[in-house]
Amino acid sequence: MTASVGKKRKNGGWFEKPIPTLVPLDDGCAERELAEIASNAGDEGFPRLARMLTGKSELASFVGAVLDLSPFMRDCARRRPEILDALFDEPIEARLLGIQAEIGGLAFADEVSERSLMTALRRLKLEAHFLIALSDLAGEVATAVTVSRLSELAQTCTQAAVNFLLREAHSQGKLKLPDPDNPAQNSGWIVLGMGKLGAHELNFSSDIDLVVFFEPQAPAVVEPLEAADLFARLTRRLVRILQDRTEDGYVFRTDLRLRPDPGSTPLAIPVQAALLYYESRGQNWERAAMIKARAVAGDVKAGELFLKELQPYIWRKYMDFAAIADVHSIKRQIHAHKGHGEIAVKGHNVKLGRGGIREIEFFVQTQQLIAGGRFPELRGRETVPMLAQLAERGWITAEARDALIRQYWFLRRVEHAIQMVADEQTHVLPEDDEGLERVARLLGFADGNRFAESFRSALQEVEQHYAALFETAPELSSGVGNLVFTGDVDDPDTLKTLHGLGFGRPSDICRVIRSWHFGRYRATQSAEARERLTELTPALLEAFGETRRADEALMRFDEFLAGLPAGIQLFSLLRSNPALLRLLATIMGAAPRLAAIITRRPHVFDGLLDPALLTELPDKAYLADRLSALLDAGRTYEETLDRLRIFAAEQKFLIGVRLLAGSIDASRAGKAFSDLADLTIGAALDAVIEQFAVRHGTVAGGRVAILGMGKLGSRELTAGSDVDLILLYDHDADAEESDGEKPLAPSHYYTRLTQRLIAAVSAPTAEGVLYELDLRLRPSGNKGPVATHIDAFRKYQREEAWTWEHMALTRARAVAGDGALCAAVETEVEAILALPRSGSEVSRKAADMRDMIAAEKPPRDLWEIKLIAGGLIDLEFIAQVAVLTRQADDHHTTSTAEILARLAPDFADAQLRQELVDAYALYQALTQMIRLCLTGAFERTDAPPGLLDLLLRATDLPDFSVLEAHVKETALRVRAHFDRLLRGARA
Repeated sequence: MTASVGKKRKNGGWFEKPIPTLVPLDDGCAERELAEIASNAGDEGFPRLARMLTGKSELASFVGAVLDLSPFMRDCARRRPEILDALFDEPIEARLLGIQAEIGGLAFADEVSERSLMTALRRLKLEAHFLIALSDLAGEVATAVTVSRLSELAQTCTQAAVNFLLREAHSQGKLKLPDPDNPAQNSGWIVLGMGKLGAHELNFSSDIDLVVFFEPQAPAVVEPLEAADLFARLTRRLVRILQDRTEDGYVFRTDLRLRPDPGSTPLAIPVQAALLYYESRGQNWERAAMIKARAVAGDVKAGELFLKELQPYIWRKYMDFAAIADVHSIKRQIHAHKGHGEIAVKGHNVKLGRGGIREIEFFVQTQQLIAGGRFPELRGRETVPMLAQLAERGWITAEARDALIRQYWFLRRVEHAIQMVADEQTHVLPEDDEGLERVARLLGFADGNRFAESFRSALQEVEQHYAALFETAPELSSGVGNLVFTGDVDDPDTLKTLHGLGFGRPSDICRVIRSWHFGRYRATQSAEARERLTELTPALLEAFGETRRADEALMRFDEFLAGLPAGIQLFSLLRSNPALLRLLATIMGAAPRLAAIITRRPHVFDGLLDPALLTELPDKAYLADRLSALLDAGRTYEETLDRLRIFAAEQKFLIGVRLLAGSIDASRAGKAFSDLADLTIGAALDAVIEQFAVRHGTVAGGRVAILGMGKLGSRELTAGSDVDLILLYDHDADAEESDGEKPLAPSHYYTRLTQRLIAAVSAPTAEGVLYELDLRLRPSGNKGPVATHIDAFRKYQREEAWTWEHMALTRARAVAGDGALCAAVETEVEAILALPRSGSEVSRKAADMRDMIAAEKPPRDLWEIKLIAGGLIDLEFIAQVAVLTRQADDHHTTSTAEILARLAPDFADAQLRQELVDAYALYQALTQMIRLCLTGAFERTDAPPGLLDLLLRATDLPDFSVLEAHVKETALRVRAHFDRLLRGARA
C-alpha cells in the first residue's frame, strides 16, 4: 500500500514534489517537534525552514509525521536543520550526487587526517541517510532505487577510506603508487563487497560484508615479503574508520567474517592463497556467498580478475553428490512451515521468518548454484533480475515471478521502515501495539490492523510460492530408489538406497522398519496403521536422512513409536504435513534432550498439532489459567505435584519446539521458561503450604516469599537451567509456635516447610523432576538455614554480606508467595542495591572474583561460553557492577541484556554498549539452543550436525568455522571491555 499524495508545493527544490500523507502517532507531539525544530532552525539562521515548519501546510504535516514516527529522523533534524533547509534549493537526487562527490574527494583534500576523514564521512553519511529515508518515506522513488542509493553510499565511503589509506601509505614510503591521483589503480589491495552490498541491495541500517585480498606482486608493493602485515594493518584501520562510533556516530558497521577460514586467517589474504583455498577447501556456502561478490574498492581491476579466476569454482557445470547434499543443507536452513496456521505479525522477523525475504533469496541462490554452471544468464548478483531469469528459463512460473518480486519489494519496504525508526540493525517487527502502529504509518497505512492484514497476506503468498517452488523444482537426483522391507533378507538395492539417503547402518534400519510391519507396537497393530506408515516411510527416511545423523534419528523415532498408544492419526498427519515431519526429524536428529522428552511422554506430541503453535507464544496469564484448570479442586497432594510436573514438562517442550523452529528467539524463550518456572514453583509452594498446615497448622501472621535468583531472577532461564531460590518468611512478633496437631516453633516450621518444598520440586518421581533447586545464594550459603526471616535477611545483607552476594542480588526478583511480603522484599532489595559504595572497590572485588572463578573452573574449550574469558560471566559481572555503582539508569530491571543496554554514557559509550549487548545476544542464542538440544556438554566434534545447522540459523552465520571465529572475536572484545571497565576502575 502506498501513501496518498497531496498537491504540489511551489517552494522550489525538492519541496515542489507532490507531498504524501503520513499520519503521526500523536498530533500534539508532532506539532511540538515541529515547533522545537523550527525554533532551532531560526536560532541557527534558517528562517525559511522555520516559517515552513510552523506554517499550516501539507508539507509541514508530512515532515511533522516523519519526525513523530522516526526518532532517528527527529534527532537528525534537531542536530542538523541545514539538511532540511538545503531542500528548498535542490532536489534530493541532486544533493545525494553532491554528497557522493564530496565523499569521493575527501581522500584528496589538503591536510586530510584520519580523524578529519572520520568526522567528514560520518557527517556526510548521516545527511545522505536522512535524505534517502525522506525520499523513501515520501514515495518519491521505488524501493529498488533506495537500496541502490544505500549501496552506492556504502561503496563510496569505503572507496574514500581505502584511497586515503593508500595515499598515506604512499606518502610514508610503505607503498609506491603508480598514480597517487588514482591511488587504487595497481595498488594490489582488493576489497570485495559481499551479500547485499555486492548485490546493490543494502537495507537501511545494514552492516557491510567485506572480504579483503591483496596481490604481493602488484606494482605499488615495495616489499612483497612485508605485504601481508601492511595490508592487514590497512584493513584494520579501514574497519576502524568506517565502524568506530564517535561523537558523530559511525559510517557503516563492517563485517569481515566471510573471508576464507576466518578463525585462523589474517584480515587481508594473498590472492594466490585465497585461490588455493577456494579450489581445495572451499565450501558450498562460500560458493553461494561468492555469487554476490563484487569489487567495490581498492584495485577494482585486480578484484575483477580474481573473481574471473573463481568462476569455475563458483559455477560448476556438473555437481557431484556431496555438492547436491550441501545445497539441500542450505535449503534446510529455512523451512517452509506449511500447515502450521496463521503467521504472526508482532515480533515477526521480516528477513528470516516464515514467508520472509530470506526465503526468496535462498530459493534464487540455490537454483543459481544448481543451474548457473550451465546457464550463464543465471549468474547475476541481484535477486529480482534473477527471479525474472528463472521464469525466462522455465524454472518458475510467471505468476510466481510476479508475486515474489512484488512481495520482495514490499518486504524490503517493511524492513526499511523497521530500521528507519531508530537506525537499528533489526529485522523484527515490534511486539507492542504502539511500535507496530509506528511502522504501519511510516509505510503509509492508516493503522496497524490494515498493515497487519497486508503483511500477513504477503508472507503467506511468499510461503506458498516458496514451498511450491521446491516441490516443483527439477529433481537433483534420480529419486529415492528402492525401498523394499518385505521378507527376512535385506534387499541389496534397498541397502544402497538407504546408504545414499545418509544411513550408516542400512541393515539395522531395514530390521527396524520390518519390525514396524510385524505390528509389534501398539501404534502399528492395526492393518490400516501399518498401511499409513508404509506410505509415510519414504518421506520419513528422506527427512531423517537430511538430519545427517540419520541412524540415531530413526532409532529415536522407533523409541517414540514404541510408546505411542495409537498411530493412524499421527501417520496420516505426518504424510499430509511435510513441515511437521521435518520438525519431528529435526527433534530426533538434532535435539537429544527434546527427543528424550517426546520418547518418554509421547502425549506431548499432541501439542505440536496446535495450529497456533508457531504463531503464538502463550503469555503468563494464559499459562496461569491453563495451570489453574489442571489443578482443579479435589486432587490429592501427590496428584497435584504430578500434574505440575506433567504441565511443566509439556510446556518446556513446546517452548523448546518454538525455539527450535525459529518462531521465537533466545530472549523470548528465556522469558517463557522463566514465566513457566514462576507459575509452577508458585503452585508447588501453595500445595506444600496447604499440605503442611494439615499436620502442623499455621503460624500467626505467617507469610512466605520466594526470591528468584540467577537466571530465574533475570528471566533468562534455559531448558536445562537449575533454579536458584531464597525462601524468606515473616510472622507476628509474638508468635511462639504453630497452631496444628504437631506445633512447631516459627524458625523450625519454615525450615521444615522449605525442606518439604525442595522435595516437592526436586525429588525424582515417575513423572520426572519439576526443577533442580539451588539454595546456595541464601544468607551464609550452605551453612545457613534453608529458610530466612525477612529481618535476618535485611540485617545480613546490610551488615555481613560480601560484594558478590550484593552482585547476585542485582538479579533478585520475587517470583511466588504472599503478595505483600513479595513487594516488601523487592523494596528491601532495591534499598540494599542503592546503598552507597566505592565504585573502585566494587570493581576490584568483582575482578578478583572473576580471577578466582577462572582459576578454580577453567573452561574446557571455547564452547563453555559461560566460563571462557570474555564469556557470559564477564558480561554478567559488568552489568552487576554497573547496578551496584549506579552506572546504569534507574529503570529497575534484573535482565542482564537490559542493564547492558542502559549502561551510563560516562561508564560505557554507545559503541561499547552496543558491542556488549550484541555479545550477550550471541551468547544467549547459542546457550539457549545448546541447552535445549543437549543434556550434557557441547562437544564440537561429536555434536549432531543438525544442531550445528540450528546454531548457524540462530546466529545467521553461513558456516561453523565462521561462527567459531565470531565467538572468539566476541570473547576477545568482551574481555577487553571487562578489563577496561572493571580493572581500569581500580585506579
